[in-house]
Amino acid sequence: MPRGRRERLRRRRALSESRAGLTRPERACSRNRELELYENQKCFLLFLSRFLAHSIVEHLKSQQKVRVAEAQRTERSVTPDMSSTQEGEHPLERAGAAPESLPGMETEAQASKSSLTNLSTEIEFSENLHEIKSWEDKSTANWHQMLRVSESQAFKARVLKAQAWEIQASEAHRRASQTRHTSVLEMDATQALKQKPLPEKVQATEKEKCEILFTRPCWSNKIEYILTQVGYSMKISSLWHFFILWLHNGGCSFLIIYILMLFLVGVPLLFLEMAAGQRIRQSSIGVWKVISAWIGGVGYTSFMVCFITGLYLNVINVWTLFYLSQSFQFPVPWEKCPLLENSSDFDPECARTTPSLYFWYRLTLKASDRIEDGGSPVFSLNLFLLVSWCLIGAFMINGLKSTGKIMLVLVPAPYFIILCFLFRSLLLEGAAFGFQHLMLVKISAMYNMNVWCQAGNQVLFALGLGLGPVVSLSSHMYPSTNCLSDALIVALVNLFTMLLVTSFSFCVLGFWATVITHRCSEKNAETLVKLVAMGKLPLEAQPPPNLTANPTSVFNSWLNSLPQPIKHMVFGYVTECNLEKQFLKVKEGPSFAFVAFIETMSFIPGSVFWSILFFLLLLILGLISMIGIMQGILIPFQNTFSSFRKSTKLLTDPMFPPVVVFGFMFLCDLFFTRPSGIYYIRLLSEYWIVLPIIITIILENMAVGWAYGARRFLEDLAIVWGSPASAIIRWLWCFLCPIVLVALFVITLIHLSLKSITYVAWDSSSSKEVLRQYPSWALLVMIALFLIVILPIPTYFVYCLAHRISFTSTSQGKPIISFKSLPLIQPKPSKEVHKEETL
Repeated sequence: MPRGRRERLRRRRALSESRAGLTRPERACSRNRELELYENQKCFLLFLSRFLAHSIVEHLKSQQKVRVAEAQRTERSVTPDMSSTQEGEHPLERAGAAPESLPGMETEAQASKSSLTNLSTEIEFSENLHEIKSWEDKSTANWHQMLRVSESQAFKARVLKAQAWEIQASEAHRRASQTRHTSVLEMDATQALKQKPLPEKVQATEKEKCEILFTRPCWSNKIEYILTQVGYSMKISSLWHFFILWLHNGGCSFLIIYILMLFLVGVPLLFLEMAAGQRIRQSSIGVWKVISAWIGGVGYTSFMVCFITGLYLNVINVWTLFYLSQSFQFPVPWEKCPLLENSSDFDPECARTTPSLYFWYRLTLKASDRIEDGGSPVFSLNLFLLVSWCLIGAFMINGLKSTGKIMLVLVPAPYFIILCFLFRSLLLEGAAFGFQHLMLVKISAMYNMNVWCQAGNQVLFALGLGLGPVVSLSSHMYPSTNCLSDALIVALVNLFTMLLVTSFSFCVLGFWATVITHRCSEKNAETLVKLVAMGKLPLEAQPPPNLTANPTSVFNSWLNSLPQPIKHMVFGYVTECNLEKQFLKVKEGPSFAFVAFIETMSFIPGSVFWSILFFLLLLILGLISMIGIMQGILIPFQNTFSSFRKSTKLLTDPMFPPVVVFGFMFLCDLFFTRPSGIYYIRLLSEYWIVLPIIITIILENMAVGWAYGARRFLEDLAIVWGSPASAIIRWLWCFLCPIVLVALFVITLIHLSLKSITYVAWDSSSSKEVLRQYPSWALLVMIALFLIVILPIPTYFVYCLAHRISFTSTSQGKPIISFKSLPLIQPKPSKEVHKEETL
């Protein structure tokens, strides 16, 4: 410390002490203590300065060793070998002429420049360090001066070495960028890179670039994306279930309830899944981990539910292919009963029932009488099972590229077929009766809580929520796309499709009920004629002969005109032929399409043509929905396991996951092609799947609405879109949707607990459908499967609780985005790179 400043401090301290009232001895004692403290501080700072200087020197030595090693490695990489020297060709010239072809050399040159900068910075730091220590005594200052001189000399030596190394690297880089055409250079550069691996730092950088560029390809255009989402939502099971609910739950009243549930619950939740996948750009497994770690197990649950759903939905495609193969013959085999071998008589089992019902249970399914009866898989179905999986694999062979192009053809095709059926059904007899039931309104259904519950569940099933494909498919869309409009388009197209299918279904089934009733009246008339001829009935019971025009109306009018005693006698020998009851006999499940519709096709003139067209419709709908489901299975596989992204081919590489997954699912599907497989499919589709889906959707809503925050999530979307989303969405996510979903879960759980778990089985002894109750072991299997798919949710919850992980997102106040899944916007540099899009 300078002497003048020390004197001023002494005077100021003496003045303060005199004001404080200290005596002279006390002031002396205080000054001695301060001097002692000052000397201690001085010794400590001296020791600290020497320790820092020694550490700096050691650090610079270690850095110099690293730089010398890097310079030697660069010299070896740029030194020409003897053979190429004799030929007058430098090896770096063979490696490529473009600087871009030598990323390792470019990185080394950049490292040399940064090393010079670091050296100059270290020199300045050292000089500043010694200037700060100017308060020390002369001996200490002299020691530091000597140290500074020695360090400056060492620095200068290192700078000279680094400059020489930089000149050598730049000269090698200049010579490497002088000659040759691009095609030859790319080939030789590849060979050179194979011979000499890049440094670890460069390799890590290239790996990260590959992760960014190739793991998240985007759709070619928005139309392909929308059509894929629409195709996934057009599941056959949801289409016929919507018709059954309309028929038995109030007609147009059910439609009003369904539309309310669709726009208040369905569209917001569909927008939620689309926005989550599109914003975070990960599959259904990873997206919920990013939003909230506590709810990270939801992705695994939705993946397993999607896997099981894909298993039994593809069996419907198998049945369709079998029927389609049998349609190319006249008459179609379900129009008449088959004959016995070496006989002119019909099969007695078929004679006791209808030909369509016999063909469905005995020839297609070869169904057992009970679920307990096992049996090996049906060989005729196994062949078509293999064909179905091969078709799906062929459509997905090139990932999003082939899937989008296939959807451009397959999704619009069903609408042309549906319109053909609609126009044809309007010309059928009984279409007016079916149309009357279509427009029927029951006000009492509006107050029925069960109807509201079934409408809500149908909304979730129809849009495919909670299974994962919506999230996975939207994760390949550009983040700047307004997915709210996408959700509205998908929901409206799905509603329009179900209305079209329901309209022509009512007309067709009106025709079916009319034909069945006419045949019933004709059969009753024949029975009465035989009884009158045998003398068991009086002549007054003789039916009118002219029943060809309108048998049901003529027969019922004659029957009502009979005297009361004779009417009672006639009722004892005839069956009731009621058009209304026959129309309402339509049952839910696969028999709706493969029994009632098929029987109707056999009544229409040109039954072969209409049967082929109908099964083509079912096949296309089944395949496009399975493509969406398989994307929801394969995309999480490829995002979760990075080794699955290395293959560039689908069907020729046995290690690529689609081949493995398709093969595994084919083996699992053999269980459902057994004689009792139809009963397990009904158990899963009618009783099991509803609860896991509702639980999954509830937790997804909780993750976005509460854990991450609906307001914050919408603000993130507004930043990307450039315009804010509607505040109504936040209100629906936070309040209405959770309440409705919890109510659906509670009502469904109560309904399943009070309802008898039954199934419709085939009784071969009576050739009729009978209602049986599922055994207790089947219910235990259903409960165990439910617990297995739900297990990841509490597992993740307990893990996060044990490790004290926050319930909310870890990136509070920051928009969420996955760095490794940025959109692929730049064009591919080569064909090999373009193949990495395969999913």
